[in-house]
Amino acid sequence: MGAGGPPLQREKKESLIQPAPHTKPPFNLSQIKKAIPPHCFKRSLIRSFSCVVYDLSFSFLFYYIATNYFHLLPSPFAYLAWPIYWIFQGCVLTGVWVIAHECGHHAFSDYQWVDDTVGLILHSALLVPYFSWKYSHRRHHSNTASLERDEVFVPKAKSEVPFYSKYFNNPPGRALTLLVTLTLGWPLYLALNVSGRPYDRFACHFDPKSPIYSDRERLQIYISDAGIFAATYVLYRVAMAKGLAWLICVYGVPLLIVNGFLVLITYLQHTHPALPHYNSSEWDWLRGALSTVDRDYGVLNKVFHNITDTHVAHHLFSTMPHYHAMEATIAMKPILGEYYQFDGMPFYKAAWREAKECLYVEPDENSPTKGIFWYRNKL
Repeated sequence: MGAGGPPLQREKKESLIQPAPHTKPPFNLSQIKKAIPPHCFKRSLIRSFSCVVYDLSFSFLFYYIATNYFHLLPSPFAYLAWPIYWIFQGCVLTGVWVIAHECGHHAFSDYQWVDDTVGLILHSALLVPYFSWKYSHRRHHSNTASLERDEVFVPKAKSEVPFYSKYFNNPPGRALTLLVTLTLGWPLYLALNVSGRPYDRFACHFDPKSPIYSDRERLQIYISDAGIFAATYVLYRVAMAKGLAWLICVYGVPLLIVNGFLVLITYLQHTHPALPHYNSSEWDWLRGALSTVDRDYGVLNKVFHNITDTHVAHHLFSTMPHYHAMEATIAMKPILGEYYQFDGMPFYKAAWREAKECLYVEPDENSPTKGIFWYRNKL
């Protein structure tokens, strides 16, 4: 991680985490853009659709094998085959989710109606309200790392940490917290705004009158709800025809894995002991966009269309298609210098460390600047 102050001492003396730079950077967005080859900003309708076809082809292949051959296996092997199917299908569908997310950023093609049509179909099939999340996610990009205005994974101040949190600040409690977060975190965020920005009244992604949305956005929230209703009806008809157990095995468990990866990816992109957060006295868009970290998921980087290891570039240029993001990342790193953050720790280890180290934020008591907040873990 880049250096931005005194190292943070953790449990092991040899493990030092350097805080990211938090002062105004000596470059601007235009200078970063000039360092990136111009073709990286060009969207290709054919190439984007080829990614959709590629992912859906693998998804159908896994489905075909599972539904046509698993029942022919001897019982011990069949029980082993289904978890393999769930993992493979869940990973591929996470890639589909990422492409739909790219549609929401107008990074799929040069045609907004194409992006919204593809995004609505793909996200609805994964029970995601496309327009609802598109608009709340856009505000996340506009207010990243702002303690007052960011939309998701907004860290709490120490005074806001629930009293019972200290009872979960141990390995069993941490494991339970991660399990609940990865399995229920996404639907709870959509339905109840859990871990989201606080509003003055009830906020829900399925409610067109939710305070998350402006008046001009409310009609499209109805369209998102219609997409979810249509997908739910199709799933109901499948369950009636094939049985609920069949639907859970073929669709339900992979969807749980998609949701888990979505939460994990987002959590690790914006949660790290070295990342600063800002209140309104210090926040600006560029420092907020740089307060994110690229991670390494191994072979899953490609399966997830590099949303994991090019997230800094994505926050700086969200309309850039994913297939140019790695080239752009390499090109802009010399400009960003220490402001570019990457952590190569395996994601499963990183999730455990962040769950342990990043419990709340507070200003550095030794710094004259009180508008910059850092993660702490002493309850």
